[in-house]
Amino acid sequence: MKIKISNLAEGIHELQLSKSVKELNLDKPFKNNLKLDCTIDKSVHQIVVNCNLSADADFICDRCGENYSDELHHEFRLVYLFEKNIDDIESVNIKYVSGNIEELNLTQDAIDYAYLSVPMKKLCSDDCLGLCPDCGVNLNKQKCSCKIENINPVWEKLLNLKDNLN
Repeated sequence: MKIKISNLAEGIHELQLSKSVKELNLDKPFKNNLKLDCTIDKSVHQIVVNCNLSADADFICDRCGENYSDELHHEFRLVYLFEKNIDDIESVNIKYVSGNIEELNLTQDAIDYAYLSVPMKKLCSDDCLGLCPDCGVNLNKQKCSCKIENINPVWEKLLNLKDNLN
């Protein structure tokens, strides 16, 4: 995912990049293509690249255990500063490059941000009911007849207080 900048005039440019997740060596859960919609703002001293990343992925729901697909999105910004003497100093989103650089390689940044777009808790829907802790039935598909009344004795006094208030 390279952007040739040597021929770009100063100003704002729109660019769309797409590459197969296999070519990028992205493992599961990613599938199909990783897409970047980039806005490039080139000036005499710097290049600012704003990207909207999107990727398709397959997950297993953490609550009900069902397979589902989702489209992941992530926005990020990279700033490339032109310096005559490049030091080994690199910030996360600020990079120092030579003024005569031919192209910018966004491949590793796209891979990193794709992994950052994977949610910590994977849910097939926000209102997923999960599994019954007693019989294991998927509560999204059917209702079970289990009566769960396992109350921790620590909370019994609070339940009594609640009954007294009502």
